[in-house]
Amino acid sequence: MLKLYTLCLFLFLSFYGMAQNPLQPGFTLLENGSFEQAETFFEGYLSDDPKNKTALICYGRAVGLSGEPEKATELFADLLKEYPGDFEIQINYNESFLWDKKFEKAEPLYTELVEAYPENFGAVLGYANTLSNLKKYKEALEWVEKALVIQPGNPSAKTSRKYMRLGYANAYVNAQNYKKGESLLKEIFIDFPEDKDALLNLANLYLITKEVDQAKATYQRLATSSKDSITALNGIALAEHIGENDKQALVVATTAKKKAKTLGDEALMEKTYDRYVQALIWNRKYNLAKTEITTLETKYADKNWLYALKAMHGLYTGSPKKSVANYDAILKNDSASFDGNLGKANALFAADRIVPAYQAAFGTLKVFKDQKDAIGFIDKLNISFTPTIDEHLAYTFDNGKNVAISTNTTATVPLSTKFSTNLSYNYRTTENTITDNKASSHVLSAGFDYKFLPKTTFKAVAGLNKSSFDTEDYTQPVIDVKLLLQPFKLQNLELGYKREIQNFNADLIEREIIMNHLGLNYNLGTNFNLGWYTQAIHTTQSDNNTRNLLFTSLYYNVLRKPALKVGLNYQYLSFAEQLPTIYFSPEKYQAVEVFADLRGDIAKNTQYMMSAATGLQQVEDDPNTVIFRAEAGITHKFSKRFSGNLYGKYSNIASATAAGFEFTEIGLKLKWLITKKPLFYKRIVQ
Repeated sequence: MLKLYTLCLFLFLSFYGMAQNPLQPGFTLLENGSFEQAETFFEGYLSDDPKNKTALICYGRAVGLSGEPEKATELFADLLKEYPGDFEIQINYNESFLWDKKFEKAEPLYTELVEAYPENFGAVLGYANTLSNLKKYKEALEWVEKALVIQPGNPSAKTSRKYMRLGYANAYVNAQNYKKGESLLKEIFIDFPEDKDALLNLANLYLITKEVDQAKATYQRLATSSKDSITALNGIALAEHIGENDKQALVVATTAKKKAKTLGDEALMEKTYDRYVQALIWNRKYNLAKTEITTLETKYADKNWLYALKAMHGLYTGSPKKSVANYDAILKNDSASFDGNLGKANALFAADRIVPAYQAAFGTLKVFKDQKDAIGFIDKLNISFTPTIDEHLAYTFDNGKNVAISTNTTATVPLSTKFSTNLSYNYRTTENTITDNKASSHVLSAGFDYKFLPKTTFKAVAGLNKSSFDTEDYTQPVIDVKLLLQPFKLQNLELGYKREIQNFNADLIEREIIMNHLGLNYNLGTNFNLGWYTQAIHTTQSDNNTRNLLFTSLYYNVLRKPALKVGLNYQYLSFAEQLPTIYFSPEKYQAVEVFADLRGDIAKNTQYMMSAATGLQQVEDDPNTVIFRAEAGITHKFSKRFSGNLYGKYSNIASATAAGFEFTEIGLKLKWLITKKPLFYKRIVQ
């Protein structure tokens, strides 16, 4: 955007460059930007010569530019009464509205002025600048070109054009028209080769588009001085982070910090410390980051960037409530802060306060119209609460010659951010190709999810299972209720009861075995990549048998992108009665395995996952046997509202005979968002 002092300096030189010597000291003060001193000078001069028009105009300029634009407007308005139609007074009167940022009022005044003086450079340039401040960049550039026709090569007009192109490019970037934005920024180099503002904006554009190499190259062009080299290093560190090279980001940020200490530029030091602590957090060096923040607080306690660092630390370490408080502190200092507004939205979302998160994002868009990240955040929330239909098709076979085909269709309709309903239909047909036994089951169920507290949700599903075999059938109710909560930071607990009908194969369906599960799932995360998951289930069955299952997994997150997790699993299974001819039911079964899980992106809309585990299992007191299981899948987003997942998995776990038990499944999952937005969206949109 145009810096107004550029126009002020031009007008001063145009109107008063040939003035008499007694006023020259005041002109010099205006030219140098010493507006308060200029005000004092002209005020003193006017005490001796109160009718001097030039002194009155200059006094008005000094008053307006020193922070009292409304007073300046009144002074020029009074002068216009005394000198109606005077061009010099009129153009200063018009400009006083620019100083006061009343651009809408200035526009019609400049429109009249350029109609009366179409060849006057000051009027035409003033009109161009007014249009630019109103973000009418296309028209502004047309008028600044007219000004340059009147005075070719004029420095003030070229400077104005630069800031217009910066503003216009920013508008295109916000509209995600990055090529046009890039083109406008590069045009600035015609007038101002290697201009710093253009380079910084160009580098930022490349960061947004994740053109990391281009961003780094642009920052390197900026590094032409000690100060600019540190700014460049701070930018390169961010580029490395966006390029998913956080270790290098920390190396670069550390170098920048060392250089900044020797330079002694306080503002640059703050930006450099900010980036350095961010890099520590990106690398999960949370304790060191906290120590650095504590040290910085002694000097920068009320700085917004420090509040932002504390908020970022809280989000990464699972303390979103603290992050919300820090973002509130930012907004108290600056209600228009982008970091404060959108940061608070993210923190509220992490704290599971969805409606306030929506409101914070809407508030961000009020201040930053069409801002890409804010729109993306709202889209993410919308996807979470948009009605969906999920379809799951699967083909299963095992070495016991059982073959099954199943389909499950689920419709989910969130009615608010707290309450969601669902309806599901499952069909499964199974056949044993040796015994020729066939059976099928139909399960129709409905349920709801209710979040009565943040991170505390109750889920309930009830329905009917109709199973058929030969010429007989039966119907049984099915129930599934769960309580999901987070008792402490980085911990998830699930308590549940489930009533289901055994339907793995035709023989089991025929026996009408009802299973009642009481279960507990618990996951403990940490800030040092280690995690622990445990599942415990106690099952009572309608055939009077009982089962106890314990599964526990200790895992370590090796990488984040792609996400690589490795770990050690232990499983224990025990049945009260052994019925090996009917189903696998050992008195004691144990398995130990190591596993790895890898997930990442193939392309922008395509992700993959692969997992494998191997180890030893023991049934009763039989010799140990080797187990292996694996799964792989590809997920592709065909559009914003439709995605699919193709997967396959294999397992020989729970071997009951020397020949072993092998299980293979191939499946397809489809997800369709029925509507574009949540049903309740209009109720919460601001």
